[in-house]
Amino acid sequence: MTPATFSHQPVMFDEVMEVFASIESGIVVDGTLGAGGHSEGLLEQRGDRHVLGLDRDPQAVAAAKTRLARFSGRFFASHREFDEFDLALQEACSYDNGFCGIPVGLLLDLGVSSPQLETAERGFSYRLEGPLDMRMDPTHGQTASEYLDAVSLQELAKLLRDNGESRFAVRIAKAILGARPYRSTSQLAEVVKSAIPAAARRTGGHPATRVFQALRVKVNNELERLESALEKAFTLLPGGRIAVLSYHSGEDSIVKSLFRDQVTGGCTCPPRYGCVCGAEPKARYIVKSKAPSREEIETNPRARSARLRAIEMFRIVVPAGGDADG
Repeated sequence: MTPATFSHQPVMFDEVMEVFASIESGIVVDGTLGAGGHSEGLLEQRGDRHVLGLDRDPQAVAAAKTRLARFSGRFFASHREFDEFDLALQEACSYDNGFCGIPVGLLLDLGVSSPQLETAERGFSYRLEGPLDMRMDPTHGQTASEYLDAVSLQELAKLLRDNGESRFAVRIAKAILGARPYRSTSQLAEVVKSAIPAAARRTGGHPATRVFQALRVKVNNELERLESALEKAFTLLPGGRIAVLSYHSGEDSIVKSLFRDQVTGGCTCPPRYGCVCGAEPKARYIVKSKAPSREEIETNPRARSARLRAIEMFRIVVPAGGDADG
Protein backbone atom coordinates (compact mmCIF):
# COMPACT_ATOMS: atom_id res chain seq x y z
CA MET A 1 0.00 0.00 0.00
CA THR A 2 1.49 3.32 -1.12
CA PRO A 3 0.70 6.87 0.12
CA ALA A 4 -1.33 7.39 -3.05
CA THR A 5 -3.61 4.46 -2.27
CA PHE A 6 -3.98 5.16 1.46
CA SER A 7 -7.20 7.15 1.48
CA HIS A 8 -10.01 7.30 4.01
CA GLN A 9 -13.29 9.17 4.40
CA PRO A 10 -13.11 11.01 7.75
CA VAL A 11 -16.05 10.21 10.03
CA MET A 12 -18.33 13.02 11.30
CA PHE A 13 -16.10 15.57 9.56
CA ASP A 14 -18.48 18.54 9.86
CA GLU A 15 -19.23 17.82 13.53
CA VAL A 16 -15.51 17.57 14.36
CA MET A 17 -14.77 20.82 12.53
CA GLU A 18 -17.54 22.53 14.51
CA VAL A 19 -15.92 21.46 17.80
CA PHE A 20 -12.69 23.26 16.91
CA ALA A 21 -14.09 26.14 14.84
CA SER A 22 -14.20 28.72 17.63
CA ILE A 23 -10.96 27.96 19.47
CA GLU A 24 -8.04 30.38 19.36
CA SER A 25 -5.04 30.02 17.09
CA GLY A 26 -2.42 27.53 18.20
CA ILE A 27 -1.55 23.86 18.00
CA VAL A 28 -4.16 21.15 17.50
CA VAL A 29 -2.98 17.57 17.99
CA ASP A 30 -4.53 14.98 15.70
CA GLY A 31 -3.57 11.85 17.60
CA THR A 32 -4.94 9.46 15.00
CA LEU A 33 -3.76 11.01 11.76
CA GLY A 34 -4.76 8.29 9.31
CA ALA A 35 -4.79 9.62 5.76
CA GLY A 36 -5.02 13.20 7.07
CA GLY A 37 -8.66 14.01 6.35
CA HIS A 38 -9.45 15.63 9.69
CA SER A 39 -6.03 17.32 9.83
CA GLU A 40 -6.62 18.81 6.39
CA GLY A 41 -9.91 20.29 7.55
CA LEU A 42 -8.33 21.70 10.72
CA LEU A 43 -5.56 23.36 8.70
CA GLU A 44 -8.00 24.82 6.18
CA GLN A 45 -10.23 26.10 8.96
CA ARG A 46 -7.66 28.66 10.19
CA GLY A 47 -4.57 29.99 8.48
CA ASP A 48 -2.87 30.67 11.82
CA ARG A 49 -3.28 27.10 13.12
CA HIS A 50 -0.60 24.43 13.42
CA VAL A 51 -1.52 20.73 13.40
CA LEU A 52 0.63 18.00 14.88
CA GLY A 53 -0.41 14.61 13.50
CA LEU A 54 0.50 11.27 15.09
CA ASP A 55 -0.09 7.76 13.84
CA ARG A 56 1.41 4.40 14.77
CA ASP A 57 1.00 3.19 11.20
CA PRO A 58 4.01 4.33 9.15
CA GLN A 59 2.01 3.98 5.92
CA ALA A 60 -0.58 6.42 7.25
CA VAL A 61 2.11 8.92 8.22
CA ALA A 62 3.62 8.74 4.72
CA ALA A 63 0.23 9.20 3.08
CA ALA A 64 -0.67 12.19 5.26
CA LYS A 65 2.69 13.87 4.60
CA THR A 66 2.03 13.62 0.87
CA ARG A 67 -1.55 14.85 1.15
CA LEU A 68 -0.70 17.79 3.42
CA ALA A 69 2.60 18.84 1.83
CA ARG A 70 1.10 22.20 0.86
CA PHE A 71 0.81 23.10 4.55
CA SER A 72 4.57 23.09 5.04
CA GLY A 73 5.46 24.98 8.21
CA ARG A 74 2.02 24.41 9.76
CA PHE A 75 1.86 20.61 9.72
CA PHE A 76 4.18 18.12 11.37
CA ALA A 77 3.71 14.32 11.31
CA SER A 78 5.16 11.88 13.82
CA HIS A 79 5.24 8.08 13.80
CA ARG A 80 4.11 7.56 17.40
CA GLU A 81 1.32 6.12 19.52
CA PHE A 82 -1.38 8.70 20.29
CA ASP A 83 -0.68 8.65 24.03
CA GLU A 84 2.84 9.88 23.22
CA PHE A 85 1.62 13.26 22.00
CA ASP A 86 3.64 15.02 24.70
CA LEU A 87 6.83 13.49 23.28
CA ALA A 88 5.71 14.32 19.74
CA LEU A 89 5.25 17.96 20.78
CA GLN A 90 8.83 18.07 22.02
CA GLU A 91 9.99 16.52 18.75
CA ALA A 92 8.02 19.01 16.63
CA CYS A 93 9.19 21.98 18.69
CA SER A 94 12.82 21.01 18.10
CA TYR A 95 12.18 21.28 14.33
CA ASP A 96 9.94 24.36 14.23
CA ASN A 97 9.17 26.83 17.03
CA GLY A 98 5.65 27.17 15.65
CA PHE A 99 4.98 23.90 17.46
CA CYS A 100 6.37 25.14 20.77
CA GLY A 101 3.62 25.89 23.24
CA ILE A 102 0.51 24.52 24.90
CA PRO A 103 -1.93 22.78 22.54
CA VAL A 104 -5.40 24.26 22.17
CA GLY A 105 -7.00 21.03 20.97
CA LEU A 106 -6.72 17.24 20.77
CA LEU A 107 -8.61 14.94 18.41
CA LEU A 108 -8.71 11.14 18.69
CA ASP A 109 -10.52 9.17 15.99
CA LEU A 110 -10.32 5.62 17.31
CA GLY A 111 -10.71 2.38 15.38
CA VAL A 112 -9.42 1.04 12.07
CA SER A 113 -9.20 3.01 8.83
CA SER A 114 -10.60 1.75 5.55
CA PRO A 115 -7.15 1.19 3.99
CA GLN A 116 -6.15 -0.99 6.94
CA LEU A 117 -9.36 -3.03 6.74
CA GLU A 118 -9.13 -3.43 2.99
CA THR A 119 -5.49 -4.55 2.91
CA ALA A 120 -5.51 -8.33 3.30
CA GLU A 121 -1.94 -8.63 4.57
CA ARG A 122 -2.76 -6.43 7.58
CA GLY A 123 -5.08 -9.14 8.89
CA PHE A 124 -7.82 -6.89 10.30
CA SER A 125 -10.76 -8.31 8.32
CA TYR A 126 -12.35 -11.74 8.51
CA ARG A 127 -13.60 -11.14 4.96
CA LEU A 128 -10.12 -11.11 3.42
CA GLU A 129 -7.65 -14.00 3.40
CA GLY A 130 -4.37 -12.92 4.97
CA PRO A 131 -1.97 -13.43 7.87
CA LEU A 132 -3.51 -13.00 11.31
CA ASP A 133 -1.56 -9.85 12.19
CA MET A 134 -3.82 -6.95 13.31
CA ARG A 135 -1.00 -4.67 14.46
CA MET A 136 -1.64 -0.99 13.80
CA ASP A 137 2.12 -0.59 13.67
CA PRO A 138 3.38 -3.56 11.64
CA THR A 139 6.99 -2.75 12.48
CA HIS A 140 6.94 -4.18 16.00
CA GLY A 141 4.88 -5.92 18.68
CA GLN A 142 2.97 -9.18 19.08
CA THR A 143 0.69 -10.28 16.24
CA ALA A 144 -2.81 -11.64 16.81
CA SER A 145 -1.67 -15.15 15.86
CA GLU A 146 1.19 -14.97 18.39
CA TYR A 147 -1.24 -13.82 21.06
CA LEU A 148 -3.67 -16.66 20.36
CA ASP A 149 -0.89 -19.23 20.36
CA ALA A 150 0.02 -18.27 23.95
CA VAL A 151 -3.22 -17.07 25.63
CA SER A 152 -5.01 -19.06 28.36
CA LEU A 153 -8.67 -20.07 28.22
CA GLN A 154 -9.56 -17.84 31.16
CA GLU A 155 -7.92 -14.75 29.65
CA LEU A 156 -9.39 -15.27 26.19
CA ALA A 157 -12.91 -15.89 27.50
CA LYS A 158 -12.71 -12.70 29.57
CA LEU A 159 -11.48 -10.74 26.56
CA LEU A 160 -14.43 -11.95 24.49
CA ARG A 161 -16.94 -11.24 27.28
CA ASP A 162 -15.58 -7.72 27.73
CA ASN A 163 -16.10 -7.11 24.01
CA GLY A 164 -19.72 -8.22 23.78
CA GLU A 165 -19.56 -12.03 23.38
CA SER A 166 -21.29 -12.70 26.68
CA ARG A 167 -23.41 -15.66 25.57
CA PHE A 168 -20.80 -17.81 23.84
CA ALA A 169 -17.50 -16.43 25.17
CA VAL A 170 -16.29 -19.64 26.81
CA ARG A 171 -17.56 -21.80 23.96
CA ILE A 172 -15.76 -19.69 21.36
CA ALA A 173 -12.59 -19.46 23.46
CA LYS A 174 -12.44 -23.26 23.81
CA ALA A 175 -12.89 -23.71 20.05
CA ILE A 176 -10.19 -21.15 19.27
CA LEU A 177 -7.67 -22.73 21.63
CA GLY A 178 -8.48 -26.19 20.33
CA ALA A 179 -7.62 -25.24 16.76
CA ARG A 180 -4.31 -23.45 17.26
CA PRO A 181 -1.76 -22.65 15.96
CA TYR A 182 -3.21 -19.81 13.87
CA ARG A 183 -1.75 -18.29 10.74
CA SER A 184 -4.65 -16.86 8.69
CA THR A 185 -7.75 -14.73 9.08
CA SER A 186 -9.97 -17.26 7.31
CA GLN A 187 -8.84 -20.03 9.66
CA LEU A 188 -9.92 -18.06 12.72
CA ALA A 189 -13.17 -16.85 11.14
CA GLU A 190 -14.18 -20.43 10.28
CA VAL A 191 -13.39 -21.71 13.79
CA VAL A 192 -15.48 -18.95 15.38
CA LYS A 193 -18.36 -19.54 12.98
CA SER A 194 -18.40 -23.28 13.70
CA ALA A 195 -18.41 -22.62 17.46
CA ILE A 196 -21.69 -20.68 17.31
CA PRO A 197 -24.97 -22.66 17.27
CA ALA A 198 -26.64 -22.63 13.86
CA ALA A 199 -29.74 -20.86 15.20
CA ALA A 200 -27.64 -17.99 16.59
CA ARG A 201 -25.75 -17.63 13.30
CA ARG A 202 -28.96 -16.83 11.45
CA THR A 203 -29.36 -13.45 13.18
CA GLY A 204 -27.05 -10.46 13.35
CA GLY A 205 -23.81 -10.01 11.47
CA HIS A 206 -20.90 -12.36 10.96
CA PRO A 207 -20.16 -14.25 14.20
CA ALA A 208 -16.44 -13.40 13.94
CA THR A 209 -17.00 -9.63 14.00
CA ARG A 210 -16.67 -9.14 17.76
CA VAL A 211 -13.87 -11.68 18.06
CA PHE A 212 -11.75 -9.85 15.49
CA GLN A 213 -12.54 -6.54 17.17
CA ALA A 214 -11.58 -7.89 20.59
CA LEU A 215 -8.27 -9.22 19.28
CA ARG A 216 -7.45 -5.95 17.53
CA VAL A 217 -8.11 -3.98 20.72
CA LYS A 218 -5.92 -6.36 22.74
CA VAL A 219 -3.02 -6.62 20.28
CA ASN A 220 -2.78 -2.82 20.07
CA ASN A 221 -3.43 -2.09 23.77
CA GLU A 222 -6.06 0.37 22.62
CA LEU A 223 -8.00 0.85 25.85
CA GLU A 224 -4.91 1.34 28.00
CA ARG A 225 -3.49 3.88 25.55
CA LEU A 226 -6.82 5.72 25.42
CA GLU A 227 -6.89 6.19 29.19
CA SER A 228 -3.25 7.27 29.18
CA ALA A 229 -3.80 9.82 26.39
CA LEU A 230 -6.85 11.40 28.01
CA GLU A 231 -5.26 11.63 31.46
CA LYS A 232 -2.32 13.48 29.89
CA ALA A 233 -4.65 15.75 27.93
CA PHE A 234 -6.57 16.82 31.04
CA THR A 235 -3.31 18.16 32.47
CA LEU A 236 -1.57 19.44 29.34
CA LEU A 237 -4.47 21.28 27.64
CA PRO A 238 -5.68 24.00 30.03
CA GLY A 239 -8.44 25.87 28.20
CA GLY A 240 -8.18 23.42 25.28
CA ARG A 241 -10.79 21.22 23.65
CA ILE A 242 -10.63 17.41 23.55
CA ALA A 243 -12.76 15.47 21.04
CA VAL A 244 -12.96 11.69 20.72
CA LEU A 245 -14.66 9.54 18.10
CA SER A 246 -15.21 6.02 19.47
CA TYR A 247 -16.65 2.98 17.74
CA HIS A 248 -17.47 0.36 20.35
CA SER A 249 -18.83 0.29 23.90
CA GLY A 250 -15.51 -0.47 25.61
CA GLU A 251 -13.72 2.63 24.40
CA ASP A 252 -16.82 4.84 24.54
CA SER A 253 -17.46 3.92 28.18
CA ILE A 254 -13.90 5.00 29.04
CA VAL A 255 -14.35 8.35 27.27
CA LYS A 256 -17.78 8.91 28.82
CA SER A 257 -16.55 8.13 32.34
CA LEU A 258 -13.35 10.20 32.16
CA PHE A 259 -15.13 13.16 30.58
CA ARG A 260 -17.86 13.03 33.22
CA ASP A 261 -15.25 13.09 35.99
CA GLN A 262 -13.72 16.23 34.50
CA VAL A 263 -17.09 17.95 34.03
CA THR A 264 -18.35 17.12 37.52
CA GLY A 265 -15.00 17.32 39.27
CA GLY A 266 -15.58 13.74 40.39
CA CYS A 267 -18.80 14.55 42.24
CA THR A 268 -20.82 11.46 43.24
CA CYS A 269 -23.70 13.27 44.95
CA PRO A 270 -27.23 12.20 43.90
CA PRO A 271 -28.28 14.59 41.09
CA ARG A 272 -31.62 15.38 42.72
CA TYR A 273 -29.86 16.92 45.72
CA GLY A 274 -27.18 18.85 43.85
CA CYS A 275 -23.49 18.77 44.68
CA VAL A 276 -22.72 19.09 48.37
CA CYS A 277 -19.32 17.40 48.40
CA GLY A 278 -17.34 20.42 47.26
CA ALA A 279 -16.21 18.89 43.97
CA GLU A 280 -14.76 21.44 41.54
CA PRO A 281 -15.58 21.04 37.82
CA LYS A 282 -12.55 21.11 35.55
CA ALA A 283 -14.31 21.12 32.15
CA ARG A 284 -17.58 21.67 30.33
CA TYR A 285 -19.27 19.64 27.63
CA ILE A 286 -19.01 20.84 24.04
CA VAL A 287 -20.64 17.66 22.69
CA LYS A 288 -21.98 15.36 25.38
CA SER A 289 -22.81 12.59 22.91
CA LYS A 290 -23.56 12.64 19.21
CA ALA A 291 -24.00 9.97 16.53
CA PRO A 292 -23.52 10.38 12.76
CA SER A 293 -26.41 11.65 10.69
CA ARG A 294 -28.57 9.25 8.72
CA GLU A 295 -27.21 10.78 5.51
CA GLU A 296 -23.60 10.09 6.52
CA ILE A 297 -24.34 6.49 7.45
CA GLU A 298 -25.94 5.97 4.04
CA THR A 299 -22.84 7.24 2.24
CA ASN A 300 -20.31 5.75 4.67
CA PRO A 301 -21.75 2.66 6.43
CA ARG A 302 -18.62 2.23 8.56
CA ALA A 303 -19.59 5.43 10.40
CA ARG A 304 -22.76 3.86 11.83
CA SER A 305 -21.23 2.89 15.20
CA ALA A 306 -19.34 6.17 15.74
CA ARG A 307 -19.97 8.30 18.81
CA LEU A 308 -18.54 11.82 19.20
CA ARG A 309 -17.86 13.33 22.62
CA ALA A 310 -16.03 16.59 23.32
CA ILE A 311 -15.16 18.75 26.31
CA GLU A 312 -13.40 22.04 26.94
CA MET A 313 -10.97 22.17 29.84
CA PHE A 314 -11.18 25.18 32.15
CA ARG A 315 -8.11 27.39 32.45
CA ILE A 316 -8.86 27.66 36.15
CA VAL A 317 -11.03 25.49 38.37
CA VAL A 318 -14.55 26.88 38.75
CA PRO A 319 -16.64 26.54 41.93
CA ALA A 320 -19.06 23.64 42.25
CA GLY A 321 -22.41 24.63 40.75
CA GLY A 322 -20.76 26.68 38.00
CA ASP A 323 -21.40 26.21 34.30
CA ALA A 324 -19.96 22.70 34.07
CA ASP A 325 -22.38 21.30 31.54
CA GLY A 326 -22.01 23.89 28.81
